[in-house]
Amino acid sequence: MMISTRGRYALRVMLDLAENRKDGYIPMKEVAQRQELSLKYMERILPALVKEGFVEGLHGKGGGYRLVREPKDYTVREILRITEGDLAPVACLACDAKPCGRAGFCKTLPMWNRLYHTVNDFFDGITLEDLLEGRFDSVSVIP
Repeated sequence: MMISTRGRYALRVMLDLAENRKDGYIPMKEVAQRQELSLKYMERILPALVKEGFVEGLHGKGGGYRLVREPKDYTVREILRITEGDLAPVACLACDAKPCGRAGFCKTLPMWNRLYHTVNDFFDGITLEDLLEGRFDSVSVIP
């Protein structure tokens, strides 16, 4: 499974809004500058976050975007779901998948199912607040 640039950037945008939430509505341009993202790319991410009710926007002077909920109330999984869709590792486990004729005797399906649930449980257990507080800072990067 590979999380796309869109998914990673959506997390960065949400984290930026969480980190700066005391400032009220935050202009998209400021978020783009801080996160070193193109404004054009952000214009594709933020409408999806607004549509799902994760952030709200205000047009005009003093406008921008802000979180609708507290950082502790957003999980990484729900943010990724907006940009990545279902996190199923194989097509037959996707939410919109047609029933597979091999499911009853497939030897690999239990493995894929376990991975699917492990990934979802992992991302469900991480909130924006966890990321803001650096609860994952000690994780080493695998080369």
